[in-house]
Amino acid sequence: MTLEEMKRIKEEKGYTITQLAEYTGIPVGTLQKIFSGETRTPRYATRQALENVLQADKVKEPSTYAVNVPRYHGSYTVEDYYTMSGDKRVELIDGEIYDMCVPSVVHQGISANVFFQLRQKIKEQGGSCVPLYAPVDVRLDCDDRTMVQPDVLIICDKSKIKKWGILGAPDFILEVASDSTRKIDYYKKTTKYMEAGVKEYWIIDPIRERLTIYDFQHEEGPAVYPLAGEIGLIMYDSAIRIDLKEVGEEIQEYPDEC
Repeated sequence: MTLEEMKRIKEEKGYTITQLAEYTGIPVGTLQKIFSGETRTPRYATRQALENVLQADKVKEPSTYAVNVPRYHGSYTVEDYYTMSGDKRVELIDGEIYDMCVPSVVHQGISANVFFQLRQKIKEQGGSCVPLYAPVDVRLDCDDRTMVQPDVLIICDKSKIKKWGILGAPDFILEVASDSTRKIDYYKKTTKYMEAGVKEYWIIDPIRERLTIYDFQHEEGPAVYPLAGEIGLIMYDSAIRIDLKEVGEEIQEYPDEC
């Protein structure tokens, strides 16, 4: 089906760009580029998704969770990510888009607390590694199918730091788990970060009030700790320590947050 035929059928059936995006799972920005002629040769999978909808006698109503479980499975790219991330916070993992809810006050308090502790202690140690916190784009595999925004990260190879974000795996990543991200943080991202070359991965769970540490560098873990006392970063041989009691106090400050 040619672009002109697609335009004709779209007009005949009265579809809007928004409706086509819902029915196909293709981002609005991508469709706008196609129907405006800016994208002259859409990818094969994109054309197929459009043709399936435009040629169908009756279109099945879109799922209410289409963003979390993309119908257009595994085919999104960094280009789509940039189109969608202008409207909402999303992450791209292995070609799938995941909708990230707005962080709660507790979530922000925990990530900020850990970041500032890390920054101060790395500075005191005279370290050259760079701690950063969200939102910062991390093109994890250096390909066009994964872009994440870890809550806190440390980069030791400064050549990975670009004006737009990070190209390659950070040395350290912290994620603050929530009801909406728990499965991704504990399962999908654990495997993804390990395979990408992250050395150390922390998950702080404010609901369960615990810290889980994965030591990918030594192929050990997970180890689980209560939010009490201090804990050292493995990548620094515990020379840099985080006060977990202080982190836990962020939860007690706003007990109704999840």
